[in-house]
Amino acid sequence: MVRVGIVGLGFMGMTHFHALNRVRGARVTAICTRDVKKRAGDWRGLGGNFGPRGGREDLSKVRTFEQIEDLLNDETVDLVDICLPTPLHAPVAQAALRAGKHVLVEKPIALTPADARSMLTIATRARRHLMVAHVLPFEPEYAFALRAIVEGRYGPLVAARFKRIICPPAWWGPEQFAASGGPALDLHIHDVHFIVLACGRPKRVRSGGVVRDGIVHHIDTHYDFGDDGPNISCAGGALAQPGRPFTHGFELFFDEATLLYEHATLGGKSVPVMPLTVLTDQGRVRRPKIHNTDPVVGFRDEFRGAVEGVRTGHVPEALSGRAASDALSLCCAEIKSVHSGRTVPVR
Repeated sequence: MVRVGIVGLGFMGMTHFHALNRVRGARVTAICTRDVKKRAGDWRGLGGNFGPRGGREDLSKVRTFEQIEDLLNDETVDLVDICLPTPLHAPVAQAALRAGKHVLVEKPIALTPADARSMLTIATRARRHLMVAHVLPFEPEYAFALRAIVEGRYGPLVAARFKRIICPPAWWGPEQFAASGGPALDLHIHDVHFIVLACGRPKRVRSGGVVRDGIVHHIDTHYDFGDDGPNISCAGGALAQPGRPFTHGFELFFDEATLLYEHATLGGKSVPVMPLTVLTDQGRVRRPKIHNTDPVVGFRDEFRGAVEGVRTGHVPEALSGRAASDALSLCCAEIKSVHSGRTVPVR
């Protein structure tokens, strides 16, 4: 049994709690939050852009803490799940690793590549796993797409377009907006991480965008993989109006097929703009079966991978700290390209 302690109990911490309750071989044994009501199980104020809103939870079998240090010293915790604001990812993850805990930290791994490298070094020295919760590769449609690319199911990937657009969340004030790195980091990194997993690191990037008060609010990037690589672009940002608070999707062009998908929240309803669709080179239109569209499923599968990593020592690449660090470095190169107006090589 892998015993998990959740640090931070906002919408994402609540989502992780419910996902972990569906994972065999895992149990939430501790929660840390400064909020007295949340520690008592009153989660009615929690909610986000998908899934159910919070209610009342029975925490009688869960140890609750106000201070992070107390949870890190709890011997009933094997894996610390960090669901705190991005500026706290690096220091809390480092403290957890030094305390001898395995770590799963919400994306992005950190705000700077230097912090990410430091976290990886500390994890290596502590002989503990540093995993990063990039859930996108575990969502059914994206998992299907990733397997198609990596396995060459439809021949080589020739070109691809990705997008992820939101309206600014109500809680995302100017200070939180800047502290998170803005949409070009906090939001766009979902697709950047997916691109890294599927295609590796590009040689260089060229990005344009919308900059307000020094923060990139919208970004549109072309990834240069060289003459033999695929032609890939991605757009992400927070310029949409509240009537469509979220949309994401992709178009993947293979030698032997085209793979399409787009989903949105429109007018308060979940809308499958383009269900996962395969266009074959024989002119057929096929809809692969996605057996479970529950939004928590991706998080459940993500935790299955994390628990298996702790149990066996083999962390899935989709959760690896190294891949997350690469994605962060790539996002930072894109932001640099927006500000400079130049092509930026990727180190």
